[in-house]
Amino acid sequence: MILPGGQPDSIDAAVRALAAGELVGLPTETVYGLAADACNDAAVARVFAAKGRPSDHPLIVHVASAAGVTKFAQHIPAFAQSLMDAFWPGPLTLILPRLPCVAAACAGGQDSIGLRCPSHPVALALLKACAEVGIAGLAAPSANQFGRISPTTAAHVQAELGQELLTLDGGACSVGIESSIIDCTRGAPVLLRPGVLTRAQLESACGCAVLERDAALGPGAPRASGTLESHYAPKAKLRLMDSESLKTAARLLGAELTASPGAPPAVALYSRASQSSPTPGLLQRRMPDDAVAVARELFSVLRDFDAAGVKLIWVETPPPSHEWDGVRDRLQRAAAS
Repeated sequence: MILPGGQPDSIDAAVRALAAGELVGLPTETVYGLAADACNDAAVARVFAAKGRPSDHPLIVHVASAAGVTKFAQHIPAFAQSLMDAFWPGPLTLILPRLPCVAAACAGGQDSIGLRCPSHPVALALLKACAEVGIAGLAAPSANQFGRISPTTAAHVQAELGQELLTLDGGACSVGIESSIIDCTRGAPVLLRPGVLTRAQLESACGCAVLERDAALGPGAPRASGTLESHYAPKAKLRLMDSESLKTAARLLGAELTASPGAPPAVALYSRASQSSPTPGLLQRRMPDDAVAVARELFSVLRDFDAAGVKLIWVETPPPSHEWDGVRDRLQRAAAS
C-alpha cells in the first residue's frame, strides 16, 4: 500500500505501524529504506527476513537529528562531530561505538553502530513523529532483496517487497545511491563506502585525512552495509569495459556509439538483448557526464534494463577521479555478481 508521504495522516499511519512492530517503506534522499523500530529486536528480525539478509550484516539506524546520536552511541570523536555538523541531515553514515544493550539486533554482533540523519522531508517528518512516541531511531536498509538493485521510487519498493507493505511515497530519490560510510571507531576517519560526498569534501569538513578502507582493515574493523564484494546487482550480467572496447564490441553487433563533439567521454550504459531472441538487438542509454547526475539515475536505469529482459549489460567504466568513486563502487560490486 503506497501512501502520499507528505500527508500527516500518512505519517500517523506509518508511526502506528512501526510502534506495532511492523515494517514501513521509507523514502530518503539516497534510496528507499525498509524501516523498523531500531530498538525492537523482533521488528528488526523481520527486516532481515523480508530482505533475505544475513543477520550478521549490520543495519544503519536513522535518527531525527544529531541529538539522537546520544541514544545509540557512547562516544563521538571530535572529527565525527565535525562531519555531522557539515553533512547532517544528508547522505553520510557514521559508525560509532555503540552503547551497551542498545539496538543490538541492528549491529550484527558488533559493539559499533552505523548512524545517519537523512535530509528527505518525509523521512525527517516520520523520524520526528516516531521520537515523540518513544521510537528513538529507525533501522532502514535499502528496501530490496539482499544484494540486488536498491529502490529509488515507491514503485520499486512494491516491485521488490510486495503491495501489502505500507510505503510512504516521497517521489524519486534526489541522490540515488546509498550514503557514504565513515568508520569513526579507530581514532581516525576511515571511508568504508563511498557515496556522492567526495574525499575532498569529507577531509575539509573533519580537518584530517580520510583513510582508505583497504589500508585500515584489520582485527576489530567493523563490518558495514553495502561493502560485500558482490552487491547492487541487476538480474542481467553486468560487465565494465573501457570506452574503446565498448565501441568495438557494439560495432561487432552493428551499432555505432558516438559522443557529442567536444564533450568528455560520457558514462554510458548499453545492453544486448538475448541471442535467443528472434531479433537480437542493442538497447542504448547514454548517461550524463556529471557524476552526481549519473548517481541519481543509475539504479533506475539498471531496473529499466531488467524490466526489458536484457541478459547482458555493458557499462563504460567511470573516470578514475574521486567524484566518481560512489558510482564506480556500485558498478564494480554489481559487476562482481
